[in-house]
Amino acid sequence: MDRNPVVAGRFYPGTRQAWEAEVRSHLPPESTPRKALLAMLPHAGYAYSGSVAGKTLSEVIPTETVLLLGPNHTGLGQPLALWPDGRWLLPGAHLDVDERLAGHILEAAPAIQADHQAHLQEHSLEVLLPFLWAVQPQTRIVPLAVAEPRLDVLLRTAQELAEVLAKWPKPVLILVSSDMSHFVSAQRAKELDGLALQAALERDPEKLYATVRDQRISMCGMLPMTLGLAAANALGATQARLIAYATSGDATGDFSQVVGYAGVVVE
Repeated sequence: MDRNPVVAGRFYPGTRQAWEAEVRSHLPPESTPRKALLAMLPHAGYAYSGSVAGKTLSEVIPTETVLLLGPNHTGLGQPLALWPDGRWLLPGAHLDVDERLAGHILEAAPAIQADHQAHLQEHSLEVLLPFLWAVQPQTRIVPLAVAEPRLDVLLRTAQELAEVLAKWPKPVLILVSSDMSHFVSAQRAKELDGLALQAALERDPEKLYATVRDQRISMCGMLPMTLGLAAANALGATQARLIAYATSGDATGDFSQVVGYAGVVVE
């Protein structure tokens, strides 16, 4: 089953010529990409978060297959919903699902279910696809929507994912989609996001989970980032870097109510 785009023309331009040009404008011309296990990118409209997404992805050597972990804003579908087949379409382009890797993940991780419903109206992964296509058009993807709230299930599933990826013949990048604080002042966003990002940079998924919950930080991708961090640690991660941070106020000039955007790379 193919997935049709649902936010083309809103979060990013509606034609390939236009979105490709905008994406490339956000990719630094001179970068020194390095091997990475995980990258976290924001998923807002490109006018707001495109520069953070582009800077961050440019720090990472592309892999043939990318495991996409994103939040489920719609509440539809399974708590851990994997799109197992077909293509994800973009205006004028597409990315193929790596059906073989998807099948191995479904076999190894009982909490993950094959499910299209969670993805049909969800924007968090779609917004990243033009960036992946621009960096490497032949990229294959395994899209996973993460709404599972139980920490023990996330940590167990992370271990199962890591075991599959460790045996895979080629490296697979874990790409997490998340924005940070929503609709607070820029100053408050930086304070709250700093707490969450410190936990991420310490590569401590349990601390990230607890910090976001306890401080009521409206980081929409906390659950997929908890899952992704734990998997990266199981794969031998040794360091994490904050590549970029911005808020919507940097684009609009309104700093009274902003959304925060961060780019993190785990190596």
